[in-house]
Amino acid sequence: MALVRPFHSLRPVPEAAAAVASVPYDVVSTAEARALAAGNPLSFLHVSRAEIDLAPDTDPYADAVYRAAADNLERLRVDVPFVVEDEAALYFYRVADGSHEQTGLAGCFSLDEYDRDIVKRHERTRPDKEDDRTRHMLAVGAQTGVVFLAYRASPDVSAVKDRVCRESPLIDLTASDGVRHTLWRLNRRDRRAVVEAFGRVPCLYIADGHHRIASAARARDELAAANDNNPAAEACFVLGVAFPDAETRILPYNRAVANLADLTPEAFLAAVGERLPVRATGSPEPDKGYVSMYLGKRWYTVDLRAAASAASGGVAAALDVAVLQDHLLAPLLGVADVRTDPRMIFVGGSRGTAELERLVDSGEAAVTFSMAAVTTDELLRVSDAGEMMPPKSTWFEPKLRDGLLIHLI
Repeated sequence: MALVRPFHSLRPVPEAAAAVASVPYDVVSTAEARALAAGNPLSFLHVSRAEIDLAPDTDPYADAVYRAAADNLERLRVDVPFVVEDEAALYFYRVADGSHEQTGLAGCFSLDEYDRDIVKRHERTRPDKEDDRTRHMLAVGAQTGVVFLAYRASPDVSAVKDRVCRESPLIDLTASDGVRHTLWRLNRRDRRAVVEAFGRVPCLYIADGHHRIASAARARDELAAANDNNPAAEACFVLGVAFPDAETRILPYNRAVANLADLTPEAFLAAVGERLPVRATGSPEPDKGYVSMYLGKRWYTVDLRAAASAASGGVAAALDVAVLQDHLLAPLLGVADVRTDPRMIFVGGSRGTAELERLVDSGEAAVTFSMAAVTTDELLRVSDAGEMMPPKSTWFEPKLRDGLLIHLI
């Protein structure tokens, strides 16, 4: 079963929601966060990236940053103002980006089920990133970022959603990037119905937010004694929004490499051709089973299909990003770990292939690779198999906004 629990959310009053709502903490640099929050004292970036209010040379992991985050949240509770729901609530959260629309259930999900792999993962986490968000949660006494979950669509959940989303929303705003964010609060009857419906959903999948949920589990453990090891304590649950699988949208997560490891472009192209079929083409956007490579101001198509068919090691090993890593990046360019190699550059989401061309044409990169997006079905199959995707495999868009719903722990 997938347990979802209503919670007494801390949220902005509707008329201030647009000023508060901010991009997730981990999709912007400190400089970008500072620019986005400039002139807006209500931006939630003052909480999620509190270093923007300190000296420019402040270490973002300094103790002062976490103290500032706690102080800023207390200030926003008064200035916005934020309110705490009188009654534990669940919400439907819709994001609409152009013709794409997806609606998920916002509530609290069980960290015990995360421990037991009922909430399934597909990505490894980094201890330093876990350290940061764990410290942030403990400092502010809340989970301020949302875990993006997916589930195999349920007609019972959809029936409740269709009924609720015909009503007037609680919050409705269009962000500066043009994405519309709409929240509906469920009444008691609909809460009961959707909790029962989720009880028939066999499992959930982490789409985006592995570090948030891992950090929430660590915060729960640190608070266990203070909570008398109560499994019903708020810290034993994590704030998330669960979307049906058919509605989630994954965009390509493209790669660039700063140099060719002492190979000339001609030698590198010849080495690629010895390993995988390659042909000159004008198409920068590949079909599944191929990767488009931009080298020497020209696009090439590399055929990954035979290598994927021959891959051993499970579902994840046959993904396009895995074949690229195993057959080109590691053996030809010496990229053993894309997470730590300083030559790697990642271009996610809607920045598109024009950015890949710019990187090479400007000399910032020697070669770039345009990927076909991982599908939601691939993500679910990798997770069901208990495997891990290569790092930087999925880019989910549109992103949920921070500051609209906060879970006090």
